[in-house]
Amino acid sequence: MTDPLPEPDPNKTAPIGEAEDTAPISSSDSDTLSVEASEEAIQKAAASNTNIDTIVGRLVVEQGLATPEEVQHCVTEAKAGSQAGDTNPGNSLAQMLVNHDYITKRQLARLRERIEAERSGQAIPGYRILGKLGAGAMAKVYKAKQLSLDREVAIKVLPKQHSSNPQFIERFYAEGRAAAQLNSPNIVQAIDVGRAGDVYYFVMEYVEGRTVHDDILRHKRYPEDEAIDVITKVAEALEHAHERGLIHRDIKPKNIMISKDGLVKVADMGLARAISDVEAAEAEKGKAFGTPYYISPEQIRGEVNVGPPADIYSLGATMYHMVTGTVPFDGKNPSAVMHKHLKSELVPPDHVNAKLQAGVSEVIEMMMAKKARQRYQNCTDLLVDLRAVAKGELPPIAHVEVLPQDDLAKLAEAEATAEGSVPEDASTPPPGPTIGDLVSEPLFLILIALFLLSAAFNLVQLLMGL
Repeated sequence: MTDPLPEPDPNKTAPIGEAEDTAPISSSDSDTLSVEASEEAIQKAAASNTNIDTIVGRLVVEQGLATPEEVQHCVTEAKAGSQAGDTNPGNSLAQMLVNHDYITKRQLARLRERIEAERSGQAIPGYRILGKLGAGAMAKVYKAKQLSLDREVAIKVLPKQHSSNPQFIERFYAEGRAAAQLNSPNIVQAIDVGRAGDVYYFVMEYVEGRTVHDDILRHKRYPEDEAIDVITKVAEALEHAHERGLIHRDIKPKNIMISKDGLVKVADMGLARAISDVEAAEAEKGKAFGTPYYISPEQIRGEVNVGPPADIYSLGATMYHMVTGTVPFDGKNPSAVMHKHLKSELVPPDHVNAKLQAGVSEVIEMMMAKKARQRYQNCTDLLVDLRAVAKGELPPIAHVEVLPQDDLAKLAEAEATAEGSVPEDASTPPPGPTIGDLVSEPLFLILIALFLLSAAFNLVQLLMGL
């Protein structure tokens, strides 16, 4: 297996995507993390008159890192030092907790992330931030509690460096509007979108679980039946979106979530666009929006008329990765990968994983046809074939062997210009019936009997006349 491209370069969203910063802190990282560095970040957070010690104390207790009594002990010591005129930064609650070995430097670094998340969500009324789930160039995502309904949600927040850019703000709101139009159990549901001060936010359903990307990293490849089941659920979600005039444009393993209950959900409508939005299509003409490993050829070319077959191609690339353990096209950089999507022949998935049934390979190959018109034109047709291969049957649409359009045109032209002629029949006619055949016929025997009777009658008449 060829090692995939290192994250995040090929997995970023072009043209405005950047590296994702969602990797956990490793043990080697914790060795280089100093209390001073964490303290500096916490002090920056305190610049807005936020009581950082209060936040630190609450989070430490909530996470079970220290008892309320231990926190109170450190608070008391910190206050005593402050009252004595000691302005040493070491008097902060965080530093005191580390000094007393109530928390470690690594835990403090984790706590810093939580504090930053807490501050980022303070301006959103009605929600309490519980922690940071991930971050990218376009947004940071936090786990939060919706206070009015006492339920956990996910909140996507537009980074402050983009909060004054109309293009970024519009794209951010467009994601919320797109998600709000959809009502499918297989699509992450939108809850709210809005602005609070200089914070733009999008509240959505919180899905606790994993992504298909996580599964591929852990197990290399999916069992065939499980892959078909997941892809079928995603195809149903896309069918729902396409029928409502929306294309996703960024289907990939990271955007397919699987809840703890096994429910499959499509996430991240950040690149979703109305199929009929000609103005947006013209504005994006010539730009490649998508993720290089899974992007369709027409998206790479920045074509205006991008429709459901583009999502089907990306879903096919995702399914290919799931059942083979490798991406369909690999390369040293995103440009090389996208060039292969445009020009290179696809290695059939059953050539990579010989255990695949041929029908599954046929479905994926049709999903990933270079030309959009040669793919499934809608998810309804795709679902027919997916449900067939799930039963171990041949896919009725992908399995139909049809001559290419060019070959059909040439054949029709040849037939139209060919001179008509009737070939000479050189065959020998069959022989006529023999006497033996006639004697065996009942009708023939009756005629002979009548002839003999008539002859006898005429002879008698002749003799009487003499």
